Amino acid sequence: MHIEKRKSGKRTKYYLAHSYREGAKVHKFRKYLGQDLTKDKLNERKQIAEKLILEEIHKYNIIKDPLQFELSKEEIEQIRALEKSIPLKIAHLSERDWKVFSEIFTYNTNAIEGSKLNQKEVNDLLEKGKWPDKSKEDIAEAYGADEAIRYIRATKEHMSVPLIRQIHKIVFKNSKPFAGKLRKKGEEVVVMDSRGNVVHEGASQGRISHLLKKLTEWYDDNKSKYPALVLGAVAHNQFENIHPFRDGNGRVGRILLNNILIKHGLPPINIDIKNRAEYYATLKAYESSKDLKPAIELYMKEYKSLKKELGDYKNTKKS
Repeated sequence: MHIEKRKSGKRTKYYLAHSYREGAKVHKFRKYLGQDLTKDKLNERKQIAEKLILEEIHKYNIIKDPLQFELSKEEIEQIRALEKSIPLKIAHLSERDWKVFSEIFTYNTNAIEGSKLNQKEVNDLLEKGKWPDKSKEDIAEAYGADEAIRYIRATKEHMSVPLIRQIHKIVFKNSKPFAGKLRKKGEEVVVMDSRGNVVHEGASQGRISHLLKKLTEWYDDNKSKYPALVLGAVAHNQFENIHPFRDGNGRVGRILLNNILIKHGLPPINIDIKNRAEYYATLKAYESSKDLKPAIELYMKEYKSLKKELGDYKNTKKS
């Protein structure tokens, strides 16, 4: 890091500057320190600016192997054992099971993002084409999520930038003009909770393509190395950190998670609206310390709930 001086008339402005290389691209960070500063004041502000720049660089870290220091061989084997204990088998899911899953998933994944459709309205919409007296956008996105589930069942692709964009396009083609399009210059993302606290900042727009490329490379390099629950959790959580779209990242991320699980022979997963706070906590745990355990614990919890829901549906139809 170095001090830059710029003359402005008779005054001198001071900046702390630092260059950071990411692959072939160089990013430059610059913090304004003030003008006509004494040596002591300049040093004091320089120390503060150094910390701010280091925090920004931390956000700029490219994706390497986020598990190299996080999971031991024993922990990986424990996760493989967990996969064997999942109370559902993808080969045992009937077409009716898939339809019911899609209805459950569509309701919950959209409800997490604020859709006003209830589960019955989603079921009636997808099964009978019966439109509720609700937002056309919510209706379009219910159809879109359902279609996206059919799409990931049919595609052979595990993970790629075109796949990610296609999922977004399918879900939002009739509700958002930017469906399938990554964020444009000037479109930055800050996610706040209900109290107005910043809980996440997406990657800067200029780095989206690079980070998505690194994520897909990470997946390709490790898809035979790690259990599917780990692969899905990393891909989903890192995708949410990047936040490549103006809107709709949560839904695309959860569909991407399911695509990876399915491609590795595991059943799909539903994140229930009632577990939304727990789900957000898993994202935060990964973002802050690359901790995957909360996410995997939630996934196992959701598998048990899904088995019960599918069973309850079958019992309802028999009675």
